[in-house]
Amino acid sequence: MAARLLWAVRRQMQPLASHAASEGRGWLHPFSTATQRTAGEDCNSEDPPDELGPSLAERALKLKAVKLEKEVQDLTVRYQRAVADSENIRRRTQRCVEDAKIFGIQSFCKDLVEVADILEKTTECISEETEPVDQKLTLEKIFRGLSLLEAKLKSVFAKHGLEKMTPIGDKYDPHEHELICHVPAGVGVQPGTVAFVRQDGYKLHGRTIRLARVEVAVESQRRL
Repeated sequence: MAARLLWAVRRQMQPLASHAASEGRGWLHPFSTATQRTAGEDCNSEDPPDELGPSLAERALKLKAVKLEKEVQDLTVRYQRAVADSENIRRRTQRCVEDAKIFGIQSFCKDLVEVADILEKTTECISEETEPVDQKLTLEKIFRGLSLLEAKLKSVFAKHGLEKMTPIGDKYDPHEHELICHVPAGVGVQPGTVAFVRQDGYKLHGRTIRLARVEVAVESQRRL
């Protein structure tokens, strides 16, 4: 009886022992090669301490900041110089414009002075004769003086590009003529053309500076 009980206990313990043995074969010794290799891989997988990285980055940023600051200062100096040069140019240009306004007619005025001299001499010549002996001689002096004055004026006008318009017979142009009235077209006068000039017009270098005051011919109405 005792022998049977011992046999039954041994039979039940065999599966447990075989299971324990199979599990024991799967364990690894804490100091085995596989364990060391796994631990080494885990250590290598960790990031190394980055002690030099931030300092190099900071140095690069500082150098870049210094370079940019120098460029900003250089550009600022250039901008200030450009502004100063522009202001000087503006002042010189304004001064030239003002001088041109004041002295632009200097040459014209210089020529007009000569006309004034002729007129003054003619006046003095006539005023010296308080009691003219020959009135005809006096009129001849006045005529010569006025003729000389007119010739000088025409010369001055031509020199400075001032031209008198002669629109008689030309077609009416509102850009050059100021219409005073209409007159019946006479013999040989075309309707719509200038028949008479009341006041001469002038052009300066081809630009009209004073309109000619004119009378324009129109076709006369026929009586029924």
